Amino acid sequence: MVLLQPDPFLNELTNMYERTQDKGSVWVTLKRSSLKAKATRKKLESQGADVEYRCLVRATDGKKTISTSLSSKDHQRFQASYATVLRAHMNALKKRERKDKKKIAEGDKKQGGHLNKPSSKPSV
Repeated sequence: MVLLQPDPFLNELTNMYERTQDKGSVWVTLKRSSLKAKATRKKLESQGADVEYRCLVRATDGKKTISTSLSSKDHQRFQASYATVLRAHMNALKKRERKDKKKIAEGDKKQGGHLNKPSSKPSV
């Protein structure tokens, strides 16, 4: 696993999406991490020192894995850039087929109304 800075990570993530555009998937995970061993973290907590938690972002296409670590102040900027990358590469999704509200209402009238319609009588 390669630990990259946030900007090169986004560039490599874009390349991953482009490589897997015709066939394949990209998995992205976000996790809270201190990037320290558990024993070291416990020792710092027992001494009263504040442990800084970071956001560990990993991406893989099954062949190659990349990751980056974000501080809380970098998170907003990274999230905006990451959203732009996602929007640019979400073109293979199929649109959901939606029924018109008028057709649904007409279908309900023919069937006798809603089956799960609450009664107008108050429960005692």
